[in-house]
Amino acid sequence: MSALNQLKYGRSYITLPEKLAARAKFILPNPAPPVIADAQAAIRAALREPIGSAPLAERVLPGQPVAVIVSDISRPSPSHLMLPPLLLELERAGVRDEEVTIIFALGAHRRMTEEEMSFCLGEEVFCRYRVVQPQNYIYLGETQRGTPVRLAEEVVQAGLVILTSNLEFHYFAGYSGGYKSVFPGVAEPSCIAHNHKLMMDPASVPGAADSNPARLDMEEAGRFLPNCFMLTVLLNPEKQILNVAAGDPVAAHRSGAALIDKYYKIPVPEAADVVIAGCGGHPKDINLYQAQKALENAARVVKPGGKIILLAAAEEGFGDEAFEELILNAPSPQAVIEELRREFRMGAHKAALYAKVMLENKVYLVSQMPRETLAQAFFIPAGEDEIAALVEEGESIYIMPFGHQTVPGIGAV
Repeated sequence: MSALNQLKYGRSYITLPEKLAARAKFILPNPAPPVIADAQAAIRAALREPIGSAPLAERVLPGQPVAVIVSDISRPSPSHLMLPPLLLELERAGVRDEEVTIIFALGAHRRMTEEEMSFCLGEEVFCRYRVVQPQNYIYLGETQRGTPVRLAEEVVQAGLVILTSNLEFHYFAGYSGGYKSVFPGVAEPSCIAHNHKLMMDPASVPGAADSNPARLDMEEAGRFLPNCFMLTVLLNPEKQILNVAAGDPVAAHRSGAALIDKYYKIPVPEAADVVIAGCGGHPKDINLYQAQKALENAARVVKPGGKIILLAAAEEGFGDEAFEELILNAPSPQAVIEELRREFRMGAHKAALYAKVMLENKVYLVSQMPRETLAQAFFIPAGEDEIAALVEEGESIYIMPFGHQTVPGIGAV
């Protein structure tokens, strides 16, 4: 059996039994272009020949501060590779080091340690520039859908805001990246919930942008900042750069999204009895908050009442207090959903998304978390050595090694 039966799990791998893998169908990305040999050169070229925008150097306002938004540690965005050519381009445009602030897009995620920030940015960049996490916010108004827009003061006060990220599917915003780096990235947590309520809209799905109400609301919120420029990269499952796009946060974003669709939207002929889904390893399974995305994609191609076996190390546990509190204290998955409908709370929404799948399927979880905790949260705990026994003779099987990254669908997607 090839290495396909080795699924990334945390910082290591789970090896599926060869007999099990041999009778399964694998849901894998389509063949992608070769890895970019010189990522720095490709980034420089994208900054100078952007999509839907003047070159980055021409977007700089003399004497005005520049804010560079970067992804936090829960994302695979290679900020340490993206920032050096970006910062050099700003320097050549006359921007002094002290005029640059690098700000982490935490959204509703936990704050990061200094060691984590240095790891994400690279030590040289971390030590040379001012690096912050959102703390103080300025109110700018509200969107047509009523979402209040309070953004970190560093981006509101900047003459130019540069959004950096990797580009991938998002379970309700359609795709990551673009103006999502602004909202919810550097938005006050208390106002994020209003936007995230839109995940309950049937049109808020992975792989949709122009018809996605959650995405469109984020983009409207982002436009409260008048001078934004985007730099994004498309990664393969090994987190190597396949493509670079820069420019207008919508036009360049859609260009990248079209490539994601080409490589990672995968049609399958029919639903399966069993879907085994890996998250792609660390950091995509750093906690259950992040691992939900792989479960969401797996649920698209499992039969009603079928089994989903989710492989998520979850070294940080649930990853969100509100999520943990709701799912551990509710008497049933249905009660989780009803509670969220009664009062929408950020973080707790993840509990409802898990519960929705649990009502329709058996959800097994292979994890580092205590089995009793998983059972209390309505999962069926399983060990690595138990996976084969969970699949009965004759049951059809899909294996998704990169469940966070591939969006399968019956027939067409």
